[in-house]
Amino acid sequence: MWLFGLKGASGFSASSTAEEVTQGIDANGLTAIVTGASSGIGAETTRVLAMRGAHVVMAVRNVKSGEEVKDSILKEIPHAKIDVMEMDLGSMESVRKFASEYNSTGYPLNILINNAGVMAPPFMLSQDNIELQFATNHLGHFLLTNLLLQNLKNTAQASHKEGRIVNVSSLGHRFTYREGIRFDKINDKDSYTAILAYGQSKLANILHANELARHFKEEGAEITANSLHPGSITTNLLRHQSLVEGLVNWIGKYFIKNIPQGAATTCYVALHPQVKGITGEYFSDSNISASTSQGTDAELAKKLWDFSLNLTKPQ
Repeated sequence: MWLFGLKGASGFSASSTAEEVTQGIDANGLTAIVTGASSGIGAETTRVLAMRGAHVVMAVRNVKSGEEVKDSILKEIPHAKIDVMEMDLGSMESVRKFASEYNSTGYPLNILINNAGVMAPPFMLSQDNIELQFATNHLGHFLLTNLLLQNLKNTAQASHKEGRIVNVSSLGHRFTYREGIRFDKINDKDSYTAILAYGQSKLANILHANELARHFKEEGAEITANSLHPGSITTNLLRHQSLVEGLVNWIGKYFIKNIPQGAATTCYVALHPQVKGITGEYFSDSNISASTSQGTDAELAKKLWDFSLNLTKPQ
């Protein structure tokens, strides 16, 4: 689709950029958190949201890198409203500290973009002794979202503006373990496969958004939750896969999205009026798309929710 720039129902295509899909949108008065905002599509998402007037809080593991991105954006957009706050998604203590500090600032929260991630490292455990990809890509975002939910609900009620949660998943969710989520083998080093574990974590992003959407519908909360595939993009996610990175760099100019194109679907789902009221959907190329049958499995989503609640309970 990207090679031909075919437009979907939204009027946008895989070749659309984040600036193009947000053209004319006024985000003044909105506050957004973007995780993993110090590089790649997270940094571009931050820039474009700030360009449209949103107050953006960059949740980053490396504050120095975050400040450098902030400074570069301010040179281009002097009126941009950006803050940098430290958070390591691989540490529940760090996530709790970030959420507590954010909520104590008095900032409202209209948009939460769960963007950060790691891709296909060798088997490693997080600071909480959970397989790193599941811990970082899913569990850290699950905990963060739960800790910020009341702020999102309060903001939506007070502002009469729809709150939005955006989970950046991946086409990689199609390449997971046979059972989808290996609840009884999350930390099984012997059967660990880096790419399948990545797919598992990206499937979890979709299931998390779907279960959030179900909760919000039941509660009547004016908040939507959606997931998306940003596209195949050359970013530092590939740092653990040198062979793949080499191939991507070689053929990438013909088949791979650049970062402004890669951030487009995130910005579209976060800001565009076309997405108002749409929830529990999976997007690709700034259009509603289809995930796998596992990605729409309501029972699997509920089981993952309960499993994640148990893992993130304060010890």
